[in-house]
Amino acid sequence: MYIHFMNQEKLKDTLYRVIFGSTTPAGKAFDVVLFFLIVASVLVVTLESVSSLDQKYHLLFRVLEWIFTIAFTIEYILRIYCLDKPRKYIFSFYGIVDLLSVLPTYLIFFFVNSQMLATFRILRLLRIFRVLKLSRYISESNSLWQAVLASRRKISVFLFAIFLITIISGTLMFLIEGPEHGFTSIPISIYWSIVTLTTVGYGDISPVTPLGQIFASIIMIMGYGIIAVPTGIVTVEMGKIQTKTIDNACENCGSVGHKANAAFCYSCGEAMSHR
Repeated sequence: MYIHFMNQEKLKDTLYRVIFGSTTPAGKAFDVVLFFLIVASVLVVTLESVSSLDQKYHLLFRVLEWIFTIAFTIEYILRIYCLDKPRKYIFSFYGIVDLLSVLPTYLIFFFVNSQMLATFRILRLLRIFRVLKLSRYISESNSLWQAVLASRRKISVFLFAIFLITIISGTLMFLIEGPEHGFTSIPISIYWSIVTLTTVGYGDISPVTPLGQIFASIIMIMGYGIIAVPTGIVTVEMGKIQTKTIDNACENCGSVGHKANAAFCYSCGEAMSHR
C-alpha cells in the first residue's frame, strides 16, 4: 500500500513538472505540442464556419474536432490529477478556459432535437475560447495583467470621468440638434457622444447645425487625448514591475510567472514550495 502511494505521488510529481513547468525538455515539448494543438483547433473552428469548406470537408472537420477535444480532455484531467488542491485550478481563469475548450463538443449530445439546432451552433462557436489557452504561453501577459490590476483604481476613476463627459455632451447635443436632425432622445445622443469620443465615427448620426458641428469637433479632439490616458497609466505601472520571473508554477492553482523571490502565489496566496 505504501509503495503504491509513493509510486502515485511520484507519478503526480512527474506530471506536474511536465504540465505546469517549462524548464525541462519534457515540459517544453508538452507546451509546444499543446500550443500547436490549440492553434490548429481554432483554425478548424474558423474554417468550419465557411459553408463551402464545411460542405466539402465536413467529415474531416468532425474527426479533427474530436481528436482535439479528446486531447484537451486528457490535458484537463491530468492538470486536476497532479495538483494537490485541484479546486483552486478548476475555478481559476485557466481552469474555466480549459473546461470551455472541451465542454461544447460534449454538450451537443444533449441537443439532438431539430429545434435545438440554433443552440448547437452557439455551442460550436464556444470552442473559439480555446484561443484563450494561448495566453499561458506568453510570459509577458502576466506582467501586463499585473500592471492592469495595479492600475484598476486610476482606470476606474478615468472611466467614470468619461461616463460623465458622455452624458453631459450627449445631453447638450440633444439640446443643440434636436429630434429633427436624428438626435431623437438623450440615450441616442449619448450613443453618438460615445462613438465620437472614441473616434469610431460610424456616421449613422451626425450634427447638421454649425453649433452642433463645432461642438462635435471639440468632442473629437478630446477623444485623441482621452485614448492616450489609460495607455499611459498602464505603461507607468508596467515600468514598476520587475520583469525577472521564473517558470515555477503554483502547486495549488497552477498559475505561472512568479518573481524569483516570490514566497506566495500571486493568484491564490498559497506558499510557493518551488517543487
